[in-house]
Amino acid sequence: MTDFSMIFVTVGRESEASKIAHTLVEERLVACVNIVPRIRSIYRWKGEVCEDEEFLLVMKTRSSRFGALQKRVREIHSYEVPEIIAIPLAAGLPEYLQWIEENTAE
Repeated sequence: MTDFSMIFVTVGRESEASKIAHTLVEERLVACVNIVPRIRSIYRWKGEVCEDEEFLLVMKTRSSRFGALQKRVREIHSYEVPEIIAIPLAAGLPEYLQWIEENTAE
């Protein structure tokens, strides 16, 4: 088991995806963000079934940075309740994990 996680966040606009990605990398809360364009989300919100085009942010960071990352995303995200979920990484290329660690130093 490693001390690293992948974080998933969805947003409604490409400009917001870019803003969040740049902010989190600049603030060293994540080492990298991949932006996956034009995903289709179908979900229930406030009693209605909704369908929207969104952008998926896939972030790599140390698990210990999740609390600060979550707080920061909530501050700059436009959704009332943003998707912010973490999946622990079971393993990874040691050099890549070292790179994540170096680029998420507090």
